[in-house]
Amino acid sequence: MTGGDLTTPPATDPALVAVTTLVRGRVVNPAGDEVGRVVDVVVRWDEEPYPALTGMIVKVGGRRAFVPVDAIERLSPRLVELGSARVFLEEYERRDGEVLLAEDVLDHQLVDVSGARVVRAADLYLAVLPTGTRLVAVDVGLKALARRMVPGRRAARAAARPDAVLDWAAVQHFTGPEGRVRLRESGARLQKLRPDQLADLLDDLGRSERRWLLAQLDAEVAADVLEEAPPSRAAELLEEALPEHAAAMLLAMEPDEAAEALREVDESTRRRLLGSLEVEDADRLGALVRFSAKTAGGHMTSRLVLARLEDTVAGVRDQLRADPDTTGLDAIVVVGDDGRLIDDISMLELLVADPDAPLATLTGPPYPLVVRVDAELGEVVERFIDQRGSSIVVVDDDRRPVGRILADDLVDALVPVLDRGERRRA
Repeated sequence: MTGGDLTTPPATDPALVAVTTLVRGRVVNPAGDEVGRVVDVVVRWDEEPYPALTGMIVKVGGRRAFVPVDAIERLSPRLVELGSARVFLEEYERRDGEVLLAEDVLDHQLVDVSGARVVRAADLYLAVLPTGTRLVAVDVGLKALARRMVPGRRAARAAARPDAVLDWAAVQHFTGPEGRVRLRESGARLQKLRPDQLADLLDDLGRSERRWLLAQLDAEVAADVLEEAPPSRAAELLEEALPEHAAAMLLAMEPDEAAEALREVDESTRRRLLGSLEVEDADRLGALVRFSAKTAGGHMTSRLVLARLEDTVAGVRDQLRADPDTTGLDAIVVVGDDGRLIDDISMLELLVADPDAPLATLTGPPYPLVVRVDAELGEVVERFIDQRGSSIVVVDDDRRPVGRILADDLVDALVPVLDRGERRRA
């Protein structure tokens, strides 16, 4: 079944039945005799956008018996009619892929992917279709919560007038057996949300939902989300993540952003997170973490493109195209045979230069302003004002380039009273 099979809006479709009107409803045999009361509604998560009803959990005597969907003749508010007089006594045991709508979904957090917001399931709607009965919609309105306090038939009548209904295919749900996330097409659409939208969603989710949502994102997308979050929240998310996912996110983050988050965790957690990386990557990030946040080294990215005077413009362009980690850099660094800084050449200069020209023809005054790795932030600000550029090169005591500070990183460093989440919402 696809979204196109729903030919009428959920709010006006007479075949819709609210889950809240089924739970605690009567289950009767063909003679009209009550055999039990509905405890829960069972559906199966699968690749379909609308989960299929597999049956009901019914309290029969002292048992929670399972009534399969093919034994149900008709569903209506407060009433489930069976097709035979058979009494079901087999105790219900959850099978793989089955979800209990009242226990697992009702009142739980969901993500409205289309609206990029966290919502809570106040009611759920089943559609009785020729192809079977399926979960097709969720009501997230306050009126749906209020009507559940109304007893009996009045509640059933109110449920027939949904308040704020979302198509289930547009919802990302986190609940299910063992709390596992079940992603369908809406999961792919999560990847397309902006990092700031995803960061806002994470702020509004509970811990388990937050952890699972982040785990489903590509490492590059997740890294962008962490960079949108305040360092303390980014650190929390890294702590909660599985080791391999934490490692992938750290590597995908800008080094200065990753180091900033790692400074927020305790020493043992930092060792654990760094231990999930390859030795070379761990050493590189560990070196950044050791710099004080009050110095240039504490806010620089260690991603640099180093080139020699004899390298050609075409050769450097090829190097940039081959290395995705260079995205976002505004210049390359030219060094001598001793590794010391000679010049800083902007990407614009490289773009317009003769491809066959050696870099030596592009170097010369005005030479770049630099700061030492232990320079105080005040000095860094002065250098930026003097240069009026978009970045500044950071060097060690021997004038060897060790990093670069971008203008936006400096802004982050100078506005500590407003975390990124607050600025994002402003």
